[in-house]
Amino acid sequence: MNSRARMSRLFAADGRCLDVAIDHGTFGEASFLHGIEDIRATVDTLIDAAPDAIQLSPGQAEVMQYRSGPRPALVMRADVGNFYGPDRPDHLFSAVIESVFDRAIALDAACIVVNLLSLPGHPELFEQSVRNVVALRAWADRTGMPLMVEPLAMKPDDRGYGVDGDIEKIVTLVRQAVELGADLVKADPSDRAEDYVRAVEAAGGRPLLVRGGGVADTEAVLERTAALMRTGVAGLVYGRNILQHEDPRGMTRALMAITHGEASAADARALIGAPAVA
Repeated sequence: MNSRARMSRLFAADGRCLDVAIDHGTFGEASFLHGIEDIRATVDTLIDAAPDAIQLSPGQAEVMQYRSGPRPALVMRADVGNFYGPDRPDHLFSAVIESVFDRAIALDAACIVVNLLSLPGHPELFEQSVRNVVALRAWADRTGMPLMVEPLAMKPDDRGYGVDGDIEKIVTLVRQAVELGADLVKADPSDRAEDYVRAVEAAGGRPLLVRGGGVADTEAVLERTAALMRTGVAGLVYGRNILQHEDPRGMTRALMAITHGEASAADARALIGAPAVA
């Protein structure tokens, strides 16, 4: 199967996508596990809510792919690192999961995703992640597997390393991801949503999906998402803001309404806590 055919599974007829990331256990951070302790139950909830894609690790992807009936496209995490969490270890790493090559094909993934990391004071981590992207690009060319690159500009905070919303840093990394061969890009939001059109331009026609990041207030997430969709992004990759919400199914439906129906934040909010429509 060629990369265009696989990529077409990610995006609806309107060219947009909501990918729900539940690959957080890969990174070994305890706080990320809230909401995904029972991975099968989480997958069942999400399939019922019907996002466009679900993002899983190589070791957990089969939970979704072995289910019968319609299901979202599979996005498979291709790397693991230790740059999340409060400890800020002296030695940071980001390593490709070599088995991802065969697992992605065997489980019929629509694409794989790998980080492109920029953390202050850690050029060795940036170099390592560049090497990861280049190596996976070569493999993607041989197999027809689309490559999603996740450029992350991060800065120290009280929880370890968090989002650096500086639009200049985001734009630079998004452009570098494209130059290194990304088929699609997943990037952090900027501090000011209205600036994000510059990141869309930097993607050079590649689909740009916005990353959700840390947990935030529901109204704030919906308002930010609606504003970001107006900048021309192709969709969202949200994880904890869905998984750790009190109503993950409703939050998924709300974000799908914004992504595909251009619903307002207020209209989307009404879907949270409401009965599902058969």
